[in-house]
Amino acid sequence: MYVYRIVHQQARTKDLSGTGAYRTGGRWNSKGIYMLYTSANSSLALLETLVHLDISVLPPHMYLMQIQIDDTAPIFIPADEDYPVDWKQPGGLATKSIGDKWMTASTHVAIRVRSAVNETEFNYLLNPAFVDYSKMVKIETVREISLDGRLV
Repeated sequence: MYVYRIVHQQARTKDLSGTGAYRTGGRWNSKGIYMLYTSANSSLALLETLVHLDISVLPPHMYLMQIQIDDTAPIFIPADEDYPVDWKQPGGLATKSIGDKWMTASTHVAIRVRSAVNETEFNYLLNPAFVDYSKMVKIETVREISLDGRLV
């Protein structure tokens, strides 16, 4: 299976460590927890990137990473009723707590969660601490992308 990620620096196109989420935290993790945020398709990856950008100050370069997850990799899919009531709210402590538990349990290479931007689609939270992560998660391709002017 393939998942997608957009980064703003070419040096980060080789990085699957989850260090960015470790440093800043995210919707599904607290600071200090490694997690790599990816999306089920490239369009969702772009949408997820755009909601975090100041459109007036776009990065000069963006790179789309296509990441392959081995078909045998264990992926956890929580039921809709397992999501906290306020899961779409940025900075929610409940989602961070749940994601932290998933990552520290380290029983799955990825967790599939609904996108808060488009809840009919899914993001995949990759766990760099999973025992076989480096064997099961590989960068397939990287390409520089540009934004259509109508998006800004």
